[in-house]
Amino acid sequence: MKQEFNRRIVVLAAAGGLLLTSFETGFAASPIKPAFVTHAAFFSAETKQPKTLDPQVFVEDASAPEATGPQGIKHVAGVRPPFIDQDPKTSKLFNAEHKPLGFDLQSWLAATGTVTITEKDGKATLEATFKNLQPNASYSLFENHFDTKPISFTPMDGAGKTNSFTAKADGTASIVVTLPSIPTHDNAVLVIYNSGGQPHGMERGRIGVDAHHQIIARPE
Repeated sequence: MKQEFNRRIVVLAAAGGLLLTSFETGFAASPIKPAFVTHAAFFSAETKQPKTLDPQVFVEDASAPEATGPQGIKHVAGVRPPFIDQDPKTSKLFNAEHKPLGFDLQSWLAATGTVTITEKDGKATLEATFKNLQPNASYSLFENHFDTKPISFTPMDGAGKTNSFTAKADGTASIVVTLPSIPTHDNAVLVIYNSGGQPHGMERGRIGVDAHHQIIARPE
């Protein structure tokens, strides 16, 4: 009788473990859907800027000296990072070397998208769609690693081979990427606009010059 009782306890314990494993697996497999926001808003909030600005692009200002911006991007005299709530949305944008980007602040800030990250059978997949991107322009998805000092960046696919895409003529785009791991709050999905016209493999490019952070989504 005692042996039978012990056997039942073992069986129940094993069943409980299976249920726990199933629950945990089900929880991990739940889709992650972080919301995209402009990098300008995200950066300004994270670094507690007195005014919301975009450190990745520039507007003309004859009084602006050559300087290093708030994100460590050096720019020539005559341009400065735009203040989102102060500069006209029709302001033409330039890179850090005063080269025209070909669109205005309003067009830049209009980009948006959705992203869903799922895990199934040990495989993590990212699916994203975008609109209001620059027509026929080059973009890349990188992962922010906020748990490193300094913050580091790696291609979303881990290899720099399938993390880039070209927007359609109407500014829409979609991409599916197999991820090396599931992102957490220590990470973020970063959309980089390649103003030089092409991606840069494992690297983001020359930030502020031929590559610019545009929108970002950080899991809760």
